[in-house]
Amino acid sequence: MLHNAEILTSSARLGAAVGITPQTFNLEKKDIVPFTNTSPANSAQRAFCSGVAATVLLLTSPFLPAASAAPALDLHDAVIVVRPGELANAERSAATVLSEEVAARTGLRLDTTSAWPSDKPVIAITSQADVPGWGVEIPWRETADVPERQPEGYRLLVDDNVVWLIGATPRGTLYATGEFLRRLNWDVGKATLPARLDVATAPRWPIRGHQLGYRAQANSWDAWTPEQFDQYIRELAFFGINSVENIPFHDDRPTPVMKVSRREMNQRMSEICNKYGLDYWVWTPADFDLSDDDVRAAALDQHEQLYRDCKQLTGVFFPGGDPGENPPELVLPFLEDVAARLLPLHPDARVWLSLQWFNAEQIEYISAYIERESPDWLGGLVAGPSAPPIPVTRALLPEKYRYRLYPDITHNKLCQYPVPWWDQAFALTLGREAINPRPTHYAYIHNWFAPYSDGFISYSDGVHDDVNKAIWSSLSWDPGRDPRDVLIDYCRVYFHPRVAKSAADAILALERNWQGPLQENGGVEATLATWQTLERQAPQLVENWRWQMCLVRAYYDAYVRHRLIRESRLEAKANEILARCEDLGTERAMKRASAVLNRVDTKPADADLRERISSLCEDLYESCGLQTSVSKYHAIGGERGAILDYVDYPLNNRWWLQDEFESVRRITTEVERCRRLRELADWEHPGEGSFYDDVGNPAKSPHVRRRNSYVTLPGEDAVPLPTRWWWDNGFSRARLSWQDTMNYPDAVVYEGLDPSANYVVRMSGFGRFLLRIDGELLDGDDERFEMGEICERAVPGALLADRRLELTWDSPSDEGDLNWRKQSRLAEVWLIKQ
Repeated sequence: MLHNAEILTSSARLGAAVGITPQTFNLEKKDIVPFTNTSPANSAQRAFCSGVAATVLLLTSPFLPAASAAPALDLHDAVIVVRPGELANAERSAATVLSEEVAARTGLRLDTTSAWPSDKPVIAITSQADVPGWGVEIPWRETADVPERQPEGYRLLVDDNVVWLIGATPRGTLYATGEFLRRLNWDVGKATLPARLDVATAPRWPIRGHQLGYRAQANSWDAWTPEQFDQYIRELAFFGINSVENIPFHDDRPTPVMKVSRREMNQRMSEICNKYGLDYWVWTPADFDLSDDDVRAAALDQHEQLYRDCKQLTGVFFPGGDPGENPPELVLPFLEDVAARLLPLHPDARVWLSLQWFNAEQIEYISAYIERESPDWLGGLVAGPSAPPIPVTRALLPEKYRYRLYPDITHNKLCQYPVPWWDQAFALTLGREAINPRPTHYAYIHNWFAPYSDGFISYSDGVHDDVNKAIWSSLSWDPGRDPRDVLIDYCRVYFHPRVAKSAADAILALERNWQGPLQENGGVEATLATWQTLERQAPQLVENWRWQMCLVRAYYDAYVRHRLIRESRLEAKANEILARCEDLGTERAMKRASAVLNRVDTKPADADLRERISSLCEDLYESCGLQTSVSKYHAIGGERGAILDYVDYPLNNRWWLQDEFESVRRITTEVERCRRLRELADWEHPGEGSFYDDVGNPAKSPHVRRRNSYVTLPGEDAVPLPTRWWWDNGFSRARLSWQDTMNYPDAVVYEGLDPSANYVVRMSGFGRFLLRIDGELLDGDDERFEMGEICERAVPGALLADRRLELTWDSPSDEGDLNWRKQSRLAEVWLIKQ
């Protein structure tokens, strides 16, 4: 296990792999046979429940090199041996999981018994050092500090003809089973383990889990059956999770895809967790006025009914905000009453609180209350988005209480951890909640923040972030693991050992697709080619939903890149036509420019990629309920993973230009009409000696100074990143540069200027522009601008002597309490040489 300083070192190593070092921040070192009689009947659900395609057992083609011929223990006729008598749920489930998962992959049905056989290989599962009746010596190490003696620890040992799965606790045997499945070399009728395998390990953090909220807002969970949740929770345990958090009340919008009522699913999820010996949590915000006595009383009754319905319950998480706007003076008494209903039914459960959306005064109130009252019903605090800095909260919290992270691993923009400098083309099409494997990014985030915590339960709204779940789960067990090794395990257990390394690298390539300007990222084409090769070589994985998610991303990314390149060229051609308006006449120029822009519709390209995306989205809806369209697949909204609805959103300004043409036609004189068309044509090309930056677009902001960093460091202010706006339900006709803004960039820097010339700074955006040039604050800071209006400031000539200008912006001091959507922001900057 790694100590905290070593964890930070591991994170620094991850950062270095992508060009990040501690010095960046000036840091010091601190399926053929059916499953069971509970298996879903149709092939798509069977594929889901096996975690591999229903026909994956046919995968025998040698498209990749076979495993090395190292000594191996053949387990094709092995017997699973468990302790006699009554077993704890987790230990009993470990044997069931092992038997069913081996059968799903190999077709081999391994017998389970409590009597030790004399003539076959044995897979022995135990959480006890001595098992009467076995008549064998268990390799139980008595030293207290060995990993398998630590809480939830285990040892997987191959000793002669026996595979030992030894758990410190019953839950430890379940995790040993997960290790067994990740290590297993399997194929049709074959199952082996390395003959000299010995793995002993224990988790670094005690809380490790994910939120699986059965509600309409989710992009897939709401379409699931209890059996699908059972299988998925089982598979999460392969990677070491011990907690599952449901959302029992919030979001009562109707959805046609739900198979059972929410109350029934709340009960079933509790039963599933109890079956596997895992902790069951619930997320229960108060998105109502707690001063309304009747509503408050009804909410408490609803809580009590839930508690009575649950077979087990570990934690009740109450977010202070997001949603909810109640002050702590109302929140804390409510939580006292919640605890009074909870503890008589679940004495070991505790209530947890996040400080989301509370201001400084309210946080002080809560801190004083905890210090004064020291409530036993409180389990601890939760670090959620829009909460105080993680190290600060940890420092304020008495040692009696624990501190849990609540990381958003599900969103890509307008979120806690946006994709850094994500290309706008992806932000406009894939959007906020797309399939998003980000293994190195989230490994980096985990290892920076985890040392301040007692673990995590992530915020997740669907299966689209499944890779991220595996990363967080694995690193919360062992933060020293390399993300690629985690991905290899992921691909071994969910795809096939033969494709594991290639598929792991292909997942890493999907993450790299999102790095840097898309037009310049030729790796996107290589990524697609890799996945197409894998697709041809492993057709047996066609029904595997995890495989389908990777494929659709590879096709989607390439399709968007092709569109971006083509549509950018079409806009440039249209602008060339508009610039000739004096010769052509304005009406002819607009008609010719429109015809060029409309080639996207009249002469569509890449129909094969577009069709493959559509078919994969259909497959995903059938295999795992992923809702990639509002109209076709019942997504609750455009932001909730509806990538199919936005796949053809314009990646140039043709919608805006078409609207501008209508405005131009209303201008009364030809001279003024032509003047406006020239403005439109020259918008991003202000002329020789002048410069333009779309500050939020990394492909169009050469003068914006950017930091090469992934995330904020603990306790520091956020690194400036663009905000990718969501207007008009994702179908805004606004100019694209207005849809990605910053408040504000570190700086906009110009070099090699003409010291004898006059320059003007032009800006577009929203609110006030408190512009400094070389540190000097310019006048005009009281003016307010709407998006699309242009602000100008003359550059003092004396500042040009060194032929260099550095532009920075102050944040208005009176906007601290404003909602972030109403705060001032910058979209575009021009430096115009006059």
